[in-house]
Amino acid sequence: MFDSLTGKLQQAFKNLRGLGKISEANVADSLREVRLALLDADVNFKVARDFIEQVRQKSLGAEVLASVQPGQQVVKIIHDELVTLLGSTNAGLAFGGNPSCVMMVGLHGAGKTTSSGKLARLLAKQGRSPLLVAADVYRPAAMDQLETLGKQLDVPTFVKRGETDVLKIAREAIEFAKANNRNTVIFDTAGRLQIDEPLVLELVRLRDLVQPTEILLVLDAATGQEAVNVATHFDQALKITGSILTKLDGDARGGAALSLKAVTGKPIKFAGVGEKLDEFEPFHPERMAGRILGMGDVVSLVEKAAESVNEADAKRMEEKLRKGQFTLEDFLGQLRGMKKLGSLESVIGMLPGGSQMLKQADLSKGEKEFRRMEGMICSMTPQERGSPQILNARRRIRIAKGSGVSVAELNTLLNRFTQMQQMMKKMGKFQKMMGKMGGGGLPGMLGR
Repeated sequence: MFDSLTGKLQQAFKNLRGLGKISEANVADSLREVRLALLDADVNFKVARDFIEQVRQKSLGAEVLASVQPGQQVVKIIHDELVTLLGSTNAGLAFGGNPSCVMMVGLHGAGKTTSSGKLARLLAKQGRSPLLVAADVYRPAAMDQLETLGKQLDVPTFVKRGETDVLKIAREAIEFAKANNRNTVIFDTAGRLQIDEPLVLELVRLRDLVQPTEILLVLDAATGQEAVNVATHFDQALKITGSILTKLDGDARGGAALSLKAVTGKPIKFAGVGEKLDEFEPFHPERMAGRILGMGDVVSLVEKAAESVNEADAKRMEEKLRKGQFTLEDFLGQLRGMKKLGSLESVIGMLPGGSQMLKQADLSKGEKEFRRMEGMICSMTPQERGSPQILNARRRIRIAKGSGVSVAELNTLLNRFTQMQQMMKKMGKFQKMMGKMGGGGLPGMLGR
């Protein structure tokens, strides 16, 4: 989402890094480029102005360290101010009461229902017992959509079709939660326009009834500066506790994310980074600042990898690698494991300098290559995957036809795999040798 902003900031930083010394004149020229980049990204103009003023004052007042170039110090100040602008630290959810209640509010089409399901999934993973409540009595498909999400997630959903009294639904949902030991109730409320006062008053009455510990405003990241007006209106009416930004994987310019905390004083708590139910993560200002400045977000990438890899599978794979028994079946599992991390674009975007790599690379070819490799391996029998050496000419022709590729492409895959196997065997011998020498083998080398 921040590609355009990242590119323009990188250009401004090139000029900053070349500074021989910090003076009011040369800092002003470089910061003007940063300010224009922020405004072009649809950041609220007052927020952009105050941000630049903070950076300017700290840059001119900073003592330049002997080991750091002056321009690099200004870049560091910009990074720190960006983190502050985004909220400094991740603001987690507050829980309290029996049960703890969360209200999801926002405009039509912002993604409240899907975000309710994603939040329920995240809380269930954290050991809580969520209950989804269909409190949208106006959109015909809202109840069905929430119920479908609940079934996919194995999270109970309280639905009362035909009932139009939201307060009655809320009372019965809380009783249901108490009776079924659900300690967190998520209310998916109806979408509305911020000027729709009757519906906003309905939210106020619902808030007064359920006394939620969290009122989360769901905002589409593509809303731009209008998101600030929406957030201000909902905050004045309901006293929101935080927000959820959806569609951060889109091509929005990012102004909403950079303006929200500064204008409302309320933190962004979560971000929707894709359409899938697992593409939802806590909002970490420092990590987001790193992405915006092209520094990547390796911490989130490692967390994603740890989440998608089963520990028992990882140990089993480690043993196979050590013994040199890596098969095409294992290779297929590794390909599918990479897909769980998200698209190739999202993974590369989390690497330092990834934004520049994305500009130069045609990722569609990489994604296509992954799919073709998966198709070729899936066209083999289990015996063939375990023992590729039995793949004679006739078998190769059959596999190539079955996966829609040429025999030459299949041969290329098998040659690459053979080279990989040989490398794995060499690694296994090296590990065995290290073990005899007291090196502790692979687990010891990995710090286990």
